[in-house]
Amino acid sequence: MTKRILNGARKVFLEKGYEQTSMRNIASEINYSPGLLYFYFKDKGEIFHELHREGFRLLLSQLKVLNKVADPFERLKAMGHIFIEFAQNNKDYYNLMFIVEVPAKMPESSGFMIAQEAISLLSATVKECQQKGRFKDMDVEYLSFMILSALHGICALFCKDRTASFVNKTNEELMLHGYECFVALLEKS
Repeated sequence: MTKRILNGARKVFLEKGYEQTSMRNIASEINYSPGLLYFYFKDKGEIFHELHREGFRLLLSQLKVLNKVADPFERLKAMGHIFIEFAQNNKDYYNLMFIVEVPAKMPESSGFMIAQEAISLLSATVKECQQKGRFKDMDVEYLSFMILSALHGICALFCKDRTASFVNKTNEELMLHGYECFVALLEKS
């Protein structure tokens, strides 16, 4: 039952955005009465946060497979590939996690803390790289932010179909080779 609600809600949030989505819209999407949804979720915010957590749990489970990679720079490069593959294979989740706008008044404790776990994983890997001699004299948080921003840019352009101007390249070529160019820059630092 909750899975059906979440699947319907994902579609509605992506079509209408957070502000225009209502419990009634979600109920209509799955042919339930709005009242039934309240037995499972207190409001649309709780549904959105559950979708957000679901997406991050999936991403983190894929990233944590890399914990066994001993070289932190190799792990960092692989994290980027996993992030890009996640966006390619989970466009709906990616859009909900990173692109759909939510009100600024949403409290952090209401479900967005799992995103911090992913950022902490990235920052810890960057810090390990520093301990092995890479990225000397660079601030870990700024560098982590820059890496995440570059990856997000690649993924957001793909997820929002903004790559059409590159007429001689497929999305997959742009994402893979664009990321490889970025890694080449990191290797020089």
